[in-house]
Amino acid sequence: MPPTVKAFFDDATNTISYVLRDPQGTACAIIDSVLDFDYASGRTDTASADQIIEWVRAEGLSVEWLLETHVHADHLSAAPYIQQELGGKIGIGDRITVVQDTFGKVFNEGTEFQRDGSQFDRLFVEGDSFHIGQLRGDVLHTPGHTPACLTYVIGDAAFVGDTLFMPDFGTARCDFPGGSSAALYESVQKILALPDETRIFVCHDYKAPGRDEFAWETTVGAEKAANVHIGGGISKAEFVEMRDARDATLAMPKLIVPSLQVNMRAGHMPAPDEQGDVFLKVPINKL
Repeated sequence: MPPTVKAFFDDATNTISYVLRDPQGTACAIIDSVLDFDYASGRTDTASADQIIEWVRAEGLSVEWLLETHVHADHLSAAPYIQQELGGKIGIGDRITVVQDTFGKVFNEGTEFQRDGSQFDRLFVEGDSFHIGQLRGDVLHTPGHTPACLTYVIGDAAFVGDTLFMPDFGTARCDFPGGSSAALYESVQKILALPDETRIFVCHDYKAPGRDEFAWETTVGAEKAANVHIGGGISKAEFVEMRDARDATLAMPKLIVPSLQVNMRAGHMPAPDEQGDVFLKVPINKL
């Protein structure tokens, strides 16, 4: 049977988090959770994560996995908080080590910051599989937006992170350190090679011009036919030219500085100082 998927939309960051459950049991996975963060005050809040926790408990579910599609640059992960409340193992792609090395330098992290992915419970590689109850999940390595991006294919559902958006909004930016529009093109081809009826669940939606409602579920067939950036058989050269030109006009995400520092640590804050206070760094002219 296909998995049951419950979506949670975060208005502040336009992020969609998902709870995927085994329809024949109580096992579930939580994908791309959000820790609320007010940059101006430096305060965190767990309201968004608490909504997910309350729903999982009300449904009597057991969390087996807390899955990250990539190191997000636009919101902080709530995975450690949810793990503390509900359990589960935190997973991400094994290329997290590349991201940690890159941004460990950007943020001038000391040698105490481990760059081996050990902050996570499981590092997935292309072709890996895992289980959520009786459901099998398969891992596609889909870099381009970041080197560590994954797509999780679970039953008839594919969770693509930022690789693809809704057909009327297009594809992810590729101008972060380690990103590549050429790699993204190849990654999208992997996703579009899945059966046309495969359900695609995106990580963000910003309502394309002319659309009144937020949306986060589409299909491989719809993306192939109508994605405004990569549908209809566009060539790799055409896509790279379009994507690179578009990326050159984009501002950095508002929460990129705190998000990267926290998410490369699997959602944990940097270690506190001797007084127990936690600080984030702002690199100047580095991003």
